[in-house]
Amino acid sequence: MGRTEKAFGYLRVSGKGQVAGDGFPRQRAAIERYAKAQGIRVVRWFEERGVSGTNELTDRPALQELLLALAGDGVQTVLVEKLDRLARDLMIQETILHDLAKNGYRLVSAAEPDLCSDDPSRKLMRQIFGAIAEYDKSMIVAKLRASRERMRAKAGRCEGRKPYGFRDGEGRVIERMKRLSGDGLNYSAVAAKLNAEGIRTRSGGQWFPATVARILAASA
Repeated sequence: MGRTEKAFGYLRVSGKGQVAGDGFPRQRAAIERYAKAQGIRVVRWFEERGVSGTNELTDRPALQELLLALAGDGVQTVLVEKLDRLARDLMIQETILHDLAKNGYRLVSAAEPDLCSDDPSRKLMRQIFGAIAEYDKSMIVAKLRASRERMRAKAGRCEGRKPYGFRDGEGRVIERMKRLSGDGLNYSAVAAKLNAEGIRTRSGGQWFPATVARILAASA
């Protein structure tokens, strides 16, 4: 008999109120059906509870834990129900896929099993689906923004999360990122350098390539 491939399963629901709903059972069932059909054994599950698909990696504790486990567990495959469970933001989605592939890991979507390949047409389809998910997210954000504007008009204030660089000391970190990037380091190398220098993210965690990419793009 051939050796059974092992994999990790990654599940995510966006709202705290969805944690007790059918999101996790549905995702787990879809992944298990796919794994059984392909002769794959899911050896560990990672559940992102009430975390938006647009959140940066520093705000994804389960995904961070999964990435660390990949580095030391011998598992090379990650299964998700759909790519938008990995991320709705297209740039984050593509960055995670790129970093996984670069390190020899494989991400498979049970609903779109061929979309993670490097075939040009498959990559185009993946980006189209990602763009649709991002569009849906943008429409939700637009509605929320309109709601905040109405609240601000009534109450005089309604503050959202401030962008990175707004708080004291964050501007210096951005300048450090720009210098490192200017020296020819890619996002992964910049993140590794910041971590090695003991520089922490706003939430006190480690830096990841997608976070660096988003901050540098926003500050360009």
